[in-house]
Amino acid sequence: MEKKYRIKELDHKLRAIRTKEEAKLMIEARKNGVPVPIIYDVDLKNCTITMEYLQGKKLKDILNNVSEKERKKLCKMIGENIAKLHNNNIIHGDITTSNMILFNGKIHFIDFGLGELNSEIEAKGTDLHVLMEAFEATHFKRPKCFQYVLQGYQSKLKDDVKQVIKKIEEIVKRGRYR
Repeated sequence: MEKKYRIKELDHKLRAIRTKEEAKLMIEARKNGVPVPIIYDVDLKNCTITMEYLQGKKLKDILNNVSEKERKKLCKMIGENIAKLHNNNIIHGDITTSNMILFNGKIHFIDFGLGELNSEIEAKGTDLHVLMEAFEATHFKRPKCFQYVLQGYQSKLKDDVKQVIKKIEEIVKRGRYR
């Protein structure tokens, strides 16, 4: 999105870089088995990505309204997909249930605009911490959701999951209001 307060040339350059990076992350995610919309075109001149439209529902809108059994299944799928991202050093940057669409029985991740390639445990812990806070804010009546996510994550992560969980705990302790 164009920022009027920036120097026009600088704004375009930044948006083009971010557009290109977002597309690259989505392509890498798809190559590694994470459902994402198919990219049809990346237009760096106009800083746009044309991608598949998913006729599904955001997880944010359905997770509170399904049975506990279905919720557990969906949350484990989320964790498995995050592990696939992290196994390939893909950090989403904004993992929330608003950025996941349930379509054809799969959870598709969208909006990699804040993402990056990063192999550090800190980045992986931060990615999961963002999701944990999203669950606490949006799905607070469903306290087991994040634990189910971690179960799925642990089942697919190649790194030492204990290091990532320890990092999440460190990040929580850094918070001002906890």
